[in-house]
Amino acid sequence: MARRLRPVDIDFVGTAPVRLVFARDVAASPERVFSALAEDVPGWPQWFSAVTLARSTDGGAGREIRLRGGTRFDETVLVAKGPEVYAYRVDATNAPGARALVEEWRLAPRGTGTRVQWTFAADGTAAFRWVLGLARVGLGRAFRDAVTSLDRRLAKG
Repeated sequence: MARRLRPVDIDFVGTAPVRLVFARDVAASPERVFSALAEDVPGWPQWFSAVTLARSTDGGAGREIRLRGGTRFDETVLVAKGPEVYAYRVDATNAPGARALVEEWRLAPRGTGTRVQWTFAADGTAAFRWVLGLARVGLGRAFRDAVTSLDRRLAKG
């Protein structure tokens, strides 16, 4: 069953014991990328293959996310400053060992497109932190594939 995590704020992105940061350039504008991230939450499974369900909760102040394999997250949106930053904190999860988790998406103009940077900031048991270190390559690949898929989707209109 889901366990409550420590309620951290956006500053945790810079101070977390584990920080995994990935970046990729896409052709879509920051406004279009931000809209897909923050406003079309139910659309996430269409471009992020690890996500099987995504829905806004609490009038857009929260999110419910389910991943392949059964991991679940109940989240609070910390920052939705379009088109620059979208960040959320995990409040409850069934992921073992997690104690605090924030994900931040930063968007910056890059020519006619966007530089998308995703930071996965976490704390947990020693085993949890060790597993995240091992998962870095897989998370990076998942991010690249997801952002590439999102860019293709946005190009189609």
